[in-house]
Amino acid sequence: MQIGILGSGLMGGKLGTLFARAGHEVVFSYSHSPRKLERLAAEAGSGASVGTPAEAVRQADAVLLAVHWSRVGDVLRRAGKLPGKVVLSCSLPMNRRDTELVVGRTSSGAERLARRIPRARLVAAFNTVPSEVLFDVFAARRRARRPSLVYCGDNAEAKRTAARLIREVGFEPVDAGPLKVARYAEPFALLVAQLAYEGKGGPELAYRFERFGG
Repeated sequence: MQIGILGSGLMGGKLGTLFARAGHEVVFSYSHSPRKLERLAAEAGSGASVGTPAEAVRQADAVLLAVHWSRVGDVLRRAGKLPGKVVLSCSLPMNRRDTELVVGRTSSGAERLARRIPRARLVAAFNTVPSEVLFDVFAARRRARRPSLVYCGDNAEAKRTAARLIREVGFEPVDAGPLKVARYAEPFALLVAQLAYEGKGGPELAYRFERFGG
C-alpha cells in the first residue's frame, strides 16, 4: 500500500515510520524542516521517501492527516483535491494552546473535516493514544493481548483499510461506528492524554476494552 503522510511531527513521523516498517511505501511531507523529513525517511527504511503534500497524496492508497488543527486548512490547500482517497485523521480539534477542544457536543472535528473534503473517505483513527506509546506497541505486536484502538467512519472500505493499518502497528481495532461517534472519541482522547501526561508513570500509555458476560 502507498501511504501519504500529511504532517510529520510526533504522530505523523512515528506512524509513518511504523507503516514503512510494516512493509508499505510511505511519503513523508509537510514539515518546517526538510532535513527532518529526510531523516525520517532514512530511519524508516527503503520504503520511505520525501515529497510535497501534493506528491504525498498523488498515488496514495491512504493518506494520514496528522497536523495541528490550526494547520489543517493550509495542508489541505497544499495537498489539493482528495476525491476517493482514504483519509485517516488523527488531528484533534484543539485550540492553539492545546488546552481545550474547539468543536464538540453537537459535532466533532472529524465531521467538520469530512465536510471540508466531501469526496474523500474519512476515518478518525490513531488520535486516542499518545505518540510516545506507538513504538512500544509495535514492538509488542506479536503478543496475544493487544491494546485497543477505536476508530470511526462512514465508508466501509475505508474502515477496512484503517483496521488493517491499526492491526499492523500493534493495536486491536475497535470499530466504534459512524463518523459522528467522533463526538465521544475526541473528548475520550483528552482523558487518555490527561492520564498519560499528568498521571504517574509517564506517557507510554495505551488502553484495552474487554467484554464480559457474553
